[in-house]
This record gives sequence, structure tokens and C-alpha cells, in this order.
Amino acid sequence: MAEEIMNSYETIFIIDATLDEEQVTALKDKFVGLIEKNGELESVDEWGKRRLAYEINDRTEGFYYLVNFKAQSEFPKELERQYKITEGVLRTIVIRKDEE
Repeated sequence: MAEEIMNSYETIFIIDATLDEEQVTALKDKFVGLIEKNGELESVDEWGKRRLAYEINDRTEGFYYLVNFKAQSEFPKELERQYKITEGVLRTIVIRKDEE
């Protein structure tokens, strides 16, 4: 069987700042756990509560998280699907990083 090819990715997600601390932590843990289960987690950078550049759903602040990971090429689609169906997530992006 051929070796599985792992690509490098980074994702940023913003969680609604009106949620309480436990809910924010639960959402972060959900996504980090999903990434760990389906790939190799490299780093999780918590940027904390920040003002949004523009209002999203009448919100002006959010909790920012940057996660670097390696995964197979099919996984980012599933991650984006999970982001979309999860309440409390304001914005997300998943980017494939070029290999140096």
C-alpha cells in the first residue's frame, strides 16, 4: 500500500465573544481534537479576544485561534463542513501551506 501523503495546513477560526469561557474552550477543544484525530497537530496559537475588523452577525469581538497541522488532502473539506455547522463560529479559513 502506498504511503499516505500529508500536506501542511493552517487554519484560523474566530469564536463568538458573547459565549461564556466554558463554551469557547469547548469549541476550541472540539476543533483541535478533530484535527488531532485526522492528522498531525503542529501548534495551537491562542490570540485571545480581539476586536473584529468589521461586524459579523452584529458582533464586534471574537476569540481568535491559529492552528498549524498536517493532514491528508480530503480532511480540510470535512473541517470546513464542521466549522459551518457549528454555532458560535463567526469566521474560518483553512489554507494549504507550500512546502519549504
